[in-house]
Amino acid sequence: MSLRITPLTGNVGASVEGINLNEPMAPEVFRELNAAFLRYCTLVFRDQFVGPEAQIAFARQWGEPVVTAGLSKLQLAATPEVVQITKIPKATSSTEAWHYDSPFTAVPPKLSILSAQVVPNGGDTMWTNQYVAYDRLSEGMKRMLAGVRVRFRGVRLARMQGIADKDIACAVHPLVRTHPETGGKVLYIAQSDNIESFDGMTPEETRPLLDYLYAHCTQPDNIYRHMWRVGDVVMWDNRCTMHYAVHDYGEQERVLNRVTLKGEVPV
Repeated sequence: MSLRITPLTGNVGASVEGINLNEPMAPEVFRELNAAFLRYCTLVFRDQFVGPEAQIAFARQWGEPVVTAGLSKLQLAATPEVVQITKIPKATSSTEAWHYDSPFTAVPPKLSILSAQVVPNGGDTMWTNQYVAYDRLSEGMKRMLAGVRVRFRGVRLARMQGIADKDIACAVHPLVRTHPETGGKVLYIAQSDNIESFDGMTPEETRPLLDYLYAHCTQPDNIYRHMWRVGDVVMWDNRCTMHYAVHDYGEQERVLNRVTLKGEVPV
């Protein structure tokens, strides 16, 4: 059966049919899937029902699995490459804001793959296309942002885990990042809690511009919102999308198995 790839919005996300992620993938199928991934940034596979071993096997075709900062306690014992994301109290959730995964580390991850095991009423996840966010800036703004670097801090994750301020992870990366495979430019930012400042600027100078860029990136027409079903697999490119996990499901159970792949130093 040939792949059927259908865009889900005008800017980000596509559904993929005609593939079984529980089976090995032929090289020509991978090439077609990789091209779609680079184009649409987020791919949705319905009704896959993959277990941890199959999820790891699929992930290894894209790169090297790693456990990202702060998630080691969630590793599955039999398959430590897989971390299990379960319900987190809304008050301490670090993902209910637009974000890239782990920009406060020296080498942020390349991509992540989620497999839905238990799904509540609600609990959607949203993605934005950061190529589009950059392209929509004026030429004057692009010139001003060229060369600006961002001081990221893992504040929201530290709050969730009770980490002291002195131990919060930090890293500095370009505000305008170049994707290592496509060569496209993206805005590489985060929610204001996780940014100390733009390098060489004070927090007070940073905040107005950061707030503008954050709102600019997350316009409704630049978002795909995924309504989870058990058996879904969703993968996204952490180098060119931000995402947001909506916590609107109260005390219901929500279980997603996640595999994340080693990335590159942002440039």
